[in-house]
Amino acid sequence: MYKLIALLLLAFPASAQMAIPALIPAPQTLEPGTGTFAITAQTRLAILTPVADVRRMVMDNLPGIPASDAPKLTKAVTVRLAPVPGVGPEGYDLVVTPTGITLTAPEAAGLFYGLQTMRQLMPVVKTVRGQSIPALHIRDQPRFGWRGLMLDVSRHFFDKQFVKRYIDQMAQYKFNVFHWHLSDDQGWRIQINSLPRLTEIGAWRAARTGGRWNDIENAQPGEAPTYGGFYTQDDIREVVQYAQDRHIMIVPEIDMPGHMMAAIAAYPALTCDKKQVLVPTNGKFYKLEDNTLNPCNDSTYRFVDKVLTEVAQLFPGPYIHVGGDEAYKGFWATCEECKATMATNNLKTVEELQSYFINRVEKIVQSKGKKLIGWDEILEGDGPAVRLAPDATVMSWRGMKGGIEAAKQGHPVIMTPAQFCYLDLYQGEPSAEPSTYGMVRLSTSYAFEPVPDSVRADLILGGQGNLWTESVPNIRHAEYMTWPRAFALAEVLWSPKGQRNWPDFMNRVEAHFKRFDVQDVNYARSVYNPIVTLKKHPTGMTEVTLSHELPDTYLYYTTDNTVPDDHFPLYTQPFLMPKGADRVKVIAYRNGKPIGKMVEVMMPVAEKKVQ
Repeated sequence: MYKLIALLLLAFPASAQMAIPALIPAPQTLEPGTGTFAITAQTRLAILTPVADVRRMVMDNLPGIPASDAPKLTKAVTVRLAPVPGVGPEGYDLVVTPTGITLTAPEAAGLFYGLQTMRQLMPVVKTVRGQSIPALHIRDQPRFGWRGLMLDVSRHFFDKQFVKRYIDQMAQYKFNVFHWHLSDDQGWRIQINSLPRLTEIGAWRAARTGGRWNDIENAQPGEAPTYGGFYTQDDIREVVQYAQDRHIMIVPEIDMPGHMMAAIAAYPALTCDKKQVLVPTNGKFYKLEDNTLNPCNDSTYRFVDKVLTEVAQLFPGPYIHVGGDEAYKGFWATCEECKATMATNNLKTVEELQSYFINRVEKIVQSKGKKLIGWDEILEGDGPAVRLAPDATVMSWRGMKGGIEAAKQGHPVIMTPAQFCYLDLYQGEPSAEPSTYGMVRLSTSYAFEPVPDSVRADLILGGQGNLWTESVPNIRHAEYMTWPRAFALAEVLWSPKGQRNWPDFMNRVEAHFKRFDVQDVNYARSVYNPIVTLKKHPTGMTEVTLSHELPDTYLYYTTDNTVPDDHFPLYTQPFLMPKGADRVKVIAYRNGKPIGKMVEVMMPVAEKKVQ
């Protein structure tokens, strides 16, 4: 699309050419015009709808332009709800000329997204008065209906002010689903009035900081649980309304039958062994302590019913996410209750027992007027004895395989494979990043394709990025891990597949870095850092390959522990580490200036990564 813009610009004389703004996600079509529209003190808003909520939304997004109901306004910004040929409910048509602006959309959501595009056409300002918008015509709509981000508030608690800030950031980039991971082993974050101990006990744990997740010391008996927090039901209602005002649906997740240690600390009778436990500070207990609900006791389902009754009342959206992932079943295998239930229901494996559990929970979800979503493990054990309802939605995280299988069974699917969409993983050379695990680079997220060739495309609802927070202890780091990879996912999920262009995307990302600087958003600059790859050479020595995500970069390196600059060796091809050298240092240059961090990889540590 932006190549098309470049060609179109060639048709205009130099005096008429205007810089095309850096829009993320890229619109479906954009035709540049001639000149600009200036928003002056005389400019007025003509909002052609009587719907009060829509009128307020327009004025909130175009601060500084007074609304007027006077007929035949000149040089006005006209916003209207009306059909647009070929444009769906989230689409819009935006026409900017030197004499006025017209934004048209069939529904309020489309108007909202058109307003976000208009905001990106201007600098980040408190009032739009005095700004100019280039003449153009955009007709736009999303590729997918599910464009989500997930925030895990269990491993570390983030208050409602930050959640609203996160939703604001999502809204700017046309995300429309906020998946709120409200419970896990390390904290229960939603007030359930009928089960008060869930937040009295389950929302708090021993305070810990620093170190890798599973290196953190366990909670000790008698240690005061002072770290945590939870959202009151009034908090939840406030955030839900805040998201609705920005056309974002919130999907609550109550993870079960596993990942339930915080709830078990509050109500030990939920497990097979009924053992009293502490809310854990890490994940080292997995398979050693039972963090899984007993699927064979009716009291478990009464607990689930109480929780989901209140959750359903708080969240007006059609979905409840019940997790279903990583449920360790070893304690079920030795439980006499579970053995009896399996025999009675002709269940041959503990995987079928989990399917039995999910099937019963699904009926509870449906009784609340909601649809069930679960991670791809909810397919395990699905068979003649127990069968998921057709409208159960599968969220595929362990690669694409689970989503493909779910689609082949006719289930709706949300693709969120870890190798593309997990925002808690390293995004650059680990030696230059806060510690976590795995790797998902910005360019990798941008390469994500949610629709496999082998399935019906209409069953792929869309995708989302997931920010798990075991290694994300504060709000600034939550932003750092989300952005800019969420820029990539926003474009993957909104823009036409054929328009993707990595160099052009990076130019736009850098423009949005400047916008985030003004907004004080803590994005990651990892894409500027060199990439070091090591492998064993046939000689037994270590072969070093250097690379960079950005085009037009030059890499300079040293192996003698000195600090490289552009007077040191220029990297041109893989090389062998000299005998006795214990580290390689690399710096990237672009346009004659260093960019990113100098990366230093120590051989004793790096040898662990040698392939």
